[in-house]
Amino acid sequence: MNPAIDVTVAAIVERAGRFLIVEEETADGVVFNQPAGHLETGESLQDAVIRETLEETGYGFLPQALVGFYRWQNIEKGVSFLRLAFVGKASDPQGPIQLDEGIIASHWLSREQLIAQPGKLRSPMVLRCVDDYLAGQRLTLDCLIDVFTEESQRAMP
Repeated sequence: MNPAIDVTVAAIVERAGRFLIVEEETADGVVFNQPAGHLETGESLQDAVIRETLEETGYGFLPQALVGFYRWQNIEKGVSFLRLAFVGKASDPQGPIQLDEGIIASHWLSREQLIAQPGKLRSPMVLRCVDDYLAGQRLTLDCLIDVFTEESQRAMP
């Protein structure tokens, strides 16, 4: 088994009891997810969630806290994910929106609307992140430390 874990980020944005959700085409069909995606090499976690939210929804995103860290193993596919879920504010899209390939649309859905379609959620992390957000779970952003400096690279053996 491959011990690698895919590091992903997700944006939790709530307005008036509804959450910013993307509808996307996957190899398994159309699913719902938070704006989310993979961390790119050399990118900070905060920059990744800002980029992914913009690319998938057209909304600007300002991370304010972490809701949590989530590890999920998709046993069927033999892959593991470590998701960092950020909560923050979104600014409405400006101008024409060019969404990532595979993204059908963005929606504002309530928790009840998400629960009504359990087979259409991209992973169990989608609803868990919403529930933890609603429970008030928050970690400050200063718990994230990127060690990408030239000095840190020289210190490596």
